[in-house]
Amino acid sequence: MAEPRRSLLSFDDLPGWAEDDLQAAFDVFRSTCGDMDPPDRAALRAMADANPDPREFFERFFTPVMIQDGVEALFTGYFEPELRGARRPGGRYQHPVYGLPDRLGHPTPTRRQIEEDTLLSGQGLEIAWVDDPVDLFFLQVQGSGRIRLEDGTMIRVGYAGTNGHDYSSVGRELVARGILQPHLVSADAIRDWVQSNPDAGRELLWTNASYVFFREVNDVPPDLGPLGAMNRPVTALRSIAVDPAHVPLGAPVWIETEGETAFRRLMIAQDTGSAIKGAQRADIFFGTGAEAGRQAGRVRDDGRMVVLLPNQRALASLSETVE
Repeated sequence: MAEPRRSLLSFDDLPGWAEDDLQAAFDVFRSTCGDMDPPDRAALRAMADANPDPREFFERFFTPVMIQDGVEALFTGYFEPELRGARRPGGRYQHPVYGLPDRLGHPTPTRRQIEEDTLLSGQGLEIAWVDDPVDLFFLQVQGSGRIRLEDGTMIRVGYAGTNGHDYSSVGRELVARGILQPHLVSADAIRDWVQSNPDAGRELLWTNASYVFFREVNDVPPDLGPLGAMNRPVTALRSIAVDPAHVPLGAPVWIETEGETAFRRLMIAQDTGSAIKGAQRADIFFGTGAEAGRQAGRVRDDGRMVVLLPNQRALASLSETVE
């Protein structure tokens, strides 16, 4: 991957900037600006707490910076799944959602070994049991979600760790096998194929050796989104997951996507993901539930993203590139 190249832009270079609801973006920015890396956070938090006009705030204190690493932009979507489950196994609830074990052994077991050999059963690691192994798989892909119990109460779970194996896309595997065309890959298409081919479907899911463990998250109100990498709730259609090697967490990011649902709006970088790598790579959070999942699953678009950096940091990053 090429050494990142940075160039300064103006707000006039951002089509749609004048029309976007910057108040909505500002409210999301303010929720995590106090957790940004120094030296930005103290000054930005103080200015944000003064409740300024959002447009004046962003245009006065930030500079748009285009960061490119030679890889074309790619935007995808993610969401918070909602699964059906129970606190104890029984009936249709047979698939455990595991907490993070103290030790996994060496070499660490794969997804197949954990599920087929039931390596973790009997250790008290089960948070809940759910009724659909495909839903559980996608819960692990998303990294967080809600489990609705039969009495209507909810368990919210968040990412706690993995077994250490690299993530592998099962959608890409279906394309490699000639089962799906690239433009037809979606969560719904994968789900339909796995459910129509139970044995082969289970083998397909096992091609992704990565396995995600969870923790209960009880301090986030149900009306808010799941916790992102900054340990704050993310917001539908205003929060994105980024590669923190290129984009500082908490930074405002202007995105322009080309696709079925085109975006021209200011987002806040509040999350990360194992598949989100590169200066022009972002995952858009669409919300909670099945409809949000359908919307997120349709997004695989090109475009560009422009990071808004505090003025001094923007100038410093440019001089670093020149050197």
